[in-house]
Amino acid sequence: MTSSLLRRVSLLSLPTAALAIAACLTCTGPAGTGPAVTGFAAVGSTAPPTGVRMSLPAPTGPYPVGTTSLRLTDRGRHDPWVTSRPYRELMVSVRYPARDVAGHPPAPQMLRGEAAGFDALNGLTDIPKGRVDWAATLSHAHTQAPIARRGPRGFPVVLYSPGAADPRSLGTTLCDDLASRGFVVVMIDHTFDAAAVEFPGGRVEKSVLPQEFDKATKAGQEQVTALLKKTMSVRVADTRLVLDQLGRLPGQLRGALDLGSVGMFGQSAGGFTAAQTMHDDTRLKAAADLDGVLGYTQRDDDPANPSSVGTDGVDRPLLLMGKEGDNHHTVASWGAAWRHSDGRLQDLTLTGAEHASFTDLQSEIPQLAGPLGLSGRSVAATIGTVEPARSVAAQEAYVTAFFDRWLRGGDGHLLDGPSGRYPEMRFVR
Repeated sequence: MTSSLLRRVSLLSLPTAALAIAACLTCTGPAGTGPAVTGFAAVGSTAPPTGVRMSLPAPTGPYPVGTTSLRLTDRGRHDPWVTSRPYRELMVSVRYPARDVAGHPPAPQMLRGEAAGFDALNGLTDIPKGRVDWAATLSHAHTQAPIARRGPRGFPVVLYSPGAADPRSLGTTLCDDLASRGFVVVMIDHTFDAAAVEFPGGRVEKSVLPQEFDKATKAGQEQVTALLKKTMSVRVADTRLVLDQLGRLPGQLRGALDLGSVGMFGQSAGGFTAAQTMHDDTRLKAAADLDGVLGYTQRDDDPANPSSVGTDGVDRPLLLMGKEGDNHHTVASWGAAWRHSDGRLQDLTLTGAEHASFTDLQSEIPQLAGPLGLSGRSVAATIGTVEPARSVAAQEAYVTAFFDRWLRGGDGHLLDGPSGRYPEMRFVR
């Protein structure tokens, strides 16, 4: 089991120097008035692709999927990472059930600027830089497709936050699948945290986390803990900005969302973000944490420096889904949240999984293994031994069942106990 917040709360994409740090833990205009939400159609660069190319699993729901990308601006908050910026800005992708996708091109998983930043910062075992064309992968979401007809309340909403230093695009498979099943999904990039965030006009903002953790490590453990707390605080503030903007989304999205039925999930630090935001903000009705610790500690079994999710618990549904060996008996921060919560908690283990199994790397790494000559040991260390297609199917089924039950009153029977359809998923409780 990885013992750091930044590996588990996920710095999968940090370079070697930053991974060593992790081992001791876990087109902008001038400031002023202006729209808080700016539309941005996600289109790829015309630069010629190079390197190994991959594909993503198709969504399984009845709806085709549409997407648009938006720039959100918080002019009441200086950027906490680059203090010379007088405001905070984010990029989000909105995935939604579409009525028809004919004539609307599929959006890339990553824009070319984002892909270059991810490639430069990635610390993935045995994957050399420059050998993978991360920008060539297409999602199954179609740019600016018309939204499907909806009932009088609109579609329930699910927010997504990625692991630390990871781009929002590493959650594309699960997010597209939820949209195909009738949810509007808002995927959040945390600027200067994510490896690279591309804004309208092609401006790319890169992660400052490697430098920040380098400085904190040299200053001592108290500074490392303080930085972990800052990282989570920034992420929660970002998420609350997104919640503030849900009722102001432009174009066809306006009025299409059921703002009384909003949940959130994330992988690693994104899972922590989901749980912490639900603790802090009653607008979230349910949260799912995919293999993310819930405290500011160096070891999973260390109860030091707990978050308020652990000390207070939560009073709404929380799903904990972990890799092999991660559950509320073994991860101290999960156990604290379990003991102090009076909401509906569930704890599931995806047998044979590793930390990155809960990202798109579950299906992408096997496609790279042959062309890049990756060893079986290297692949297993990143995405475990679970069969990739079975892993993806189980995650899609249980994440959907969770939000179906708590956001739109579905039966959610899959959550009642083990299922022969998904033997990979073990109920801890």
